[in-house]
Amino acid sequence: MRPRSAAQYALLAALLLLLGAFLLLPIWMTVRGAFAADVSTGDGFTLEHVLWVFQDPVLRLGLANSLAIAACTTLCCTCLALPLAVLSARYRFPLKGLWNAAVLVPMILPPFVGAIGLKAILGRFGALNTLLGTEIDFLGNPDWRFFGVVIAEALYLYPIMYLNATAALANIDPALEEAADNVGSTPLRRFFRVTLPLIRPGLFAGGTIIFIWSFTELGTPLMFDYYTVTPVQIFFGIKELGTSAQPYALTVIMLLLAVLLYVTGKTLFGGRSYAMYSKASRAAAEKPLAGPFALLATGLFALVTCFALLPHTGVILGSFAAEGAWYRSVLPRDLTTHHYATALGHPLAFGSIVNSLVYSSLAVSLDIILGVLIGYLLVRTKIKGRAVLDALSMLPLAVPGLVMAFGYVALSVELGRHWPFKDTGTGAPINISIIGAEPNPLVLLVIAYSVRRLPYVVRATVAGLQQTSAELEEAAVNLGASAIRSIRQIVVPLIAANLIAGGLLAFSFAMLEVSDSLILAQREDHYPFTKAIFTFTERLGDGHAIASAMGVWGMALLTVTLAGASIMMGRKLGAIFRA
Repeated sequence: MRPRSAAQYALLAALLLLLGAFLLLPIWMTVRGAFAADVSTGDGFTLEHVLWVFQDPVLRLGLANSLAIAACTTLCCTCLALPLAVLSARYRFPLKGLWNAAVLVPMILPPFVGAIGLKAILGRFGALNTLLGTEIDFLGNPDWRFFGVVIAEALYLYPIMYLNATAALANIDPALEEAADNVGSTPLRRFFRVTLPLIRPGLFAGGTIIFIWSFTELGTPLMFDYYTVTPVQIFFGIKELGTSAQPYALTVIMLLLAVLLYVTGKTLFGGRSYAMYSKASRAAAEKPLAGPFALLATGLFALVTCFALLPHTGVILGSFAAEGAWYRSVLPRDLTTHHYATALGHPLAFGSIVNSLVYSSLAVSLDIILGVLIGYLLVRTKIKGRAVLDALSMLPLAVPGLVMAFGYVALSVELGRHWPFKDTGTGAPINISIIGAEPNPLVLLVIAYSVRRLPYVVRATVAGLQQTSAELEEAAVNLGASAIRSIRQIVVPLIAANLIAGGLLAFSFAMLEVSDSLILAQREDHYPFTKAIFTFTERLGDGHAIASAMGVWGMALLTVTLAGASIMMGRKLGAIFRA
């Protein structure tokens, strides 16, 4: 074996070991806890804990509600995104570029923060009831809360479906649709018989992320006080982790259901793809719309965008509303900027911002290093085992975030029993526990953020390397440069824009991470940004206003990062959101 190949295999082995330790091991710890006869030690084997979940009517109802939320959210996202994607890919109409950019706007606000705005609008004495002159309690019973969760998640997630559908439509060979026209097919029949089967893998790719995301979403049901869902039941069960197998069993069932549904959907909807001999310029194939059809296309984009911005509007208005000024009124009666000052000056708020900056910066630094190494092995080498590395690096997109977060809790419990590392100064064991009297989640929070967002950086790196010729690297190696030096001085500068785009997305989504933050940070001095927002919503008086102001800061962060990533990656941005 040549020295260069040996180094590549050594790097592959190291990366696989790292991903195995911090991706597969937490999942295994959760699975083991669900089937262990003795929860405290992890010894033995039993099916009792898992079967008990299906025997408990409350837990069964939680699973049913979670699946229903995921199915309804995915359906709503498809209905919202697919017509817009077809219009964008096939036609030219006024302000098309503006509306294409506006589609991404909903993603600047996490759905659990958007729920604050929706509650202000849909509440019994909120803006909608005041406008209609009614007092319908939209969020006062479980049925309405269910739809509130679906609406909040659908308005946030439909851009993912739009990005995937648009990319899939752009890859269709126009000759296939022209052939359907030539044999007399109507536009509707052509769409269902030709276009839809061709873009089905793209729709499945977007739908997979949306379904798993909404199935395991923790923050939004919490904000709507909708507790009879599996993620919330797992969240409340963490306090009993050392003595009860229920949270382990619930988490494993959620994981198994997500995998089963993914495999089933892949087989039925995403398994078959159609090869196309050519991909003509989609811009050249676009048909101009004029008159009422142009107004209809523009109006549809405007209508969907207006609905999607309802949560944002509610959060922004709530952040400026003086205490008690947005009650039985369509708009706040009195405005103030005091909540923004509090959102930066309050110890909990300011401390959480600092914490998230530290956690996210460390996580993204790790992601960029790992992303470059993984991307290089995937694109520039032909060593065996690359497919395994590729699958593992993408696995966090398919594994529910709640499962990963719970896995780190289980891992911390196990490491607490056998942790060998000690402080060199005091000789005491280094504390990395998540639960207990003195938790210290820093290490596991950084690792969790890094693992969850690694796919974004890997995808961005792979896209950059595929667009960059390898000849410059080969020339550097031929002149005596080492592989590490050629990567550092040749590869990284050439793909810097992609790395920045992937890093920006990883950073912003880490800053606004929900599941890891709510579960892994148990004490206020460790709270990340989103955990502080959730804490403020439970505070009487001005709590919701302060949380809204913090949400606006988060919106500003995501606006800048998504705009930057979109400019740097263009249409390839959609590839980052595929499982």
